[in-house]
Amino acid sequence: MPRKPELRGRAARLARLFPMASGQAARTPFVLLVVLLLGGGLIGLLVLNSALSEGSFRLDDLEQDTKALTDEEQALQRDVDAYAAPDALQRRARELGMVPGGVPAFLNPDGTVKGVPSPATARSAAVPPALAPEQSAAQPPASPAPAPSASTPGAAPAPATQTAVAPSAHLTRPPQSAPTSGR
Repeated sequence: MPRKPELRGRAARLARLFPMASGQAARTPFVLLVVLLLGGGLIGLLVLNSALSEGSFRLDDLEQDTKALTDEEQALQRDVDAYAAPDALQRRARELGMVPGGVPAFLNPDGTVKGVPSPATARSAAVPPALAPEQSAAQPPASPAPAPSASTPGAAPAPATQTAVAPSAHLTRPPQSAPTSGR
């Protein structure tokens, strides 16, 4: 091995500040730093990728839930539409014991009655016989109340207790006896 030349003066002082044998030792921390940075970056990418995958799975689950709830909403809306159909309303009203209303009468603001009120009966002229329920022999049809004649002078107007059927009401419930309590 060749011998290194001796340095003198200014070169010797500078040589003491930078030792020559430590070239290997200075490279090791740099290599460790680069390896740690690359390893940390790879681990960071792995964590980020896992978080994005988890979010993607959650989004997919939420989309499936949304689709199921939308299907359920549409099924419920179809049910509501079926129950709101006129023939279904009429059938349910008959099941509840309701009958079509009679000829409506209206109360004027001054208390006079316009029209001839008639009670609701099981068979009404407004309902075709095919749609009216059969009357039982035990219940004879109710006779309509006599109409007050306008030709009688001094006749009092009909009392306000005769309630008129609202023009928008199609079905009314027949009078029933009050339920008795078993207590």
